[in-house]
Amino acid sequence: MASPFFSLQERPRPEFAAMAPQMEQNPVTGVKEPHFPQRDRLSRILTGSVAIATMLCVVMIFLVSVIMYRGIVSTMMYHTRNTVLMTQAGNIANISSSMVNLVLILLMGQVYTSLAEKLTRWEMHRTQTQHEDAFTFKVFIFQFVNFYSSPFYVAFFKGRFVGYPGQYGTLLGMRNEDCGPGGCLIELAQQLFIIMVGKQIVSNIQEFLLPKLKAWRQKRQLARVRGSQICQEPKQWEEDFELIECEGLFEEYLEMVLQFGFITIFVAAFPLAPLFALLNNWVEIRLDAQKFVCEYRRPVAERAQDIGVWFFLLDVLAQLSVIVNAFLIAFTSDFLPRLLYQYQQDSQLRGYVNFTLAYSPPNYVVGNHTLCRYKAFRDAHGNYTLFYWKLLAIRLGFIIAFEHVVFFCLRLIDWLVPDVPASLELKVKRERFLAKQALADNQDVLLTVSRGSSPSSSGQWMERLRPRSLCLCVAVSADGGDPEAHSARAPNPGKHTHLSPSLRCFRWLRDDGVPSRGDTVPSLLCMGVSLVLLGGSMAFLVECECLWGGVGPVVLMPTASARAGPR
Repeated sequence: MASPFFSLQERPRPEFAAMAPQMEQNPVTGVKEPHFPQRDRLSRILTGSVAIATMLCVVMIFLVSVIMYRGIVSTMMYHTRNTVLMTQAGNIANISSSMVNLVLILLMGQVYTSLAEKLTRWEMHRTQTQHEDAFTFKVFIFQFVNFYSSPFYVAFFKGRFVGYPGQYGTLLGMRNEDCGPGGCLIELAQQLFIIMVGKQIVSNIQEFLLPKLKAWRQKRQLARVRGSQICQEPKQWEEDFELIECEGLFEEYLEMVLQFGFITIFVAAFPLAPLFALLNNWVEIRLDAQKFVCEYRRPVAERAQDIGVWFFLLDVLAQLSVIVNAFLIAFTSDFLPRLLYQYQQDSQLRGYVNFTLAYSPPNYVVGNHTLCRYKAFRDAHGNYTLFYWKLLAIRLGFIIAFEHVVFFCLRLIDWLVPDVPASLELKVKRERFLAKQALADNQDVLLTVSRGSSPSSSGQWMERLRPRSLCLCVAVSADGGDPEAHSARAPNPGKHTHLSPSLRCFRWLRDDGVPSRGDTVPSLLCMGVSLVLLGGSMAFLVECECLWGGVGPVVLMPTASARAGPR
């Protein structure tokens, strides 16, 4: 649930305000703000979508190029007539093509990130949240296709359209490639290992070297600017300014989300993925600590409601991983064919390998004078056998049952473990009820004060504004009252904390007037302010959250007595 801070209308981005072509009244705040026509924005988004689709087509072209490269390398290995190369031709082609694919993935990722940034800026989104969500969604869509297209091809398409002797399928004049003797699951695990671990290694090297190179270049530029100035010991703030500027957490989030996809979507094919992710995260923590503490300037803290569109993307990946793993187990692995063979033919799997091999059609044998066997559930004429159709029905039924069971377990766990504990939710509701009741009970007092009560009488009605649910705090008066003087006149004066440049909070007392334990003042987090005039001074009625957990209205008023007390 959104906090009161984010229930307010978000302000426009500075870039949007500077580049917006016209001004228009905001229907929520009633203030004139920079405005960009929605129709123009939609046309730009559609144009950007065409650019995104073009880049995705480029990724597909590179994928086809890698497939053709794999076929060319395998053919070259067979033509060498070397026994070792001929035996390992498939593995050599698969590993080398995975490395080439990794290089293309990293290069295309850099190009597209800069393109997505320009497209998002051109779309003229009004708020920073909308801008960041649009940029994140563009980059994720591209990186998803960029990183996962090749594993998806190996898992679900490679070896599916090979055909049979005499009727082989072709792509651009070349025979469609088939899986190795061990099946496509082994090749998928090899490719996932190279892409995932290779990406982690390259990213960690970049995170270690790039900040140091940027810092070295910036120090050289600053030294060139200083030139012949008198050399003196730099102050601490000057040394901090010489650090490189923090670039935000977008790359960190993107890396973690892509890693989450690897360890969930293809975990059935590569069970070691979570282990490599754990090792990478351990190294990543130390590298990020070094980077943010020693290399980057301290980033400006900004309040955020949540992690934005990243949570939605993680949820989509989690849902997709259930379906993909169901298809991997059903169609890519030999789990269900073995299970059906055990049920129908032999429980000890005797003769299973021979059962999975089909004979070449008679017309192929006559034309080539060679009898060969290939892996498929086909008869002598190349038609699918009854076992194939039974297996297909079992595979589809397994997918439906698997995903229903997993989704049911997920929903059950989600229901059993609520996001907010019931006891905490009850306390929050109680605090809100007391806050509303306190405001309703003191409505007449606030109206009386606003109609002309003098500051000198504030001490009399101050006690009336202290119901059990109110937190009362002393504020600096608008006529220049000294906070230290207020504190000195207060009984048992203690430490104070700044609420704003002109608003301070002093000693807190309990309802019975007894000083609170210790000298620490609870910190306030002000959510909204309404102004009540007290003659020549001001009182602020704010809703706050105290360090001790109380949530309710707080009355900040000028007074000669700095007594205040939370419930």
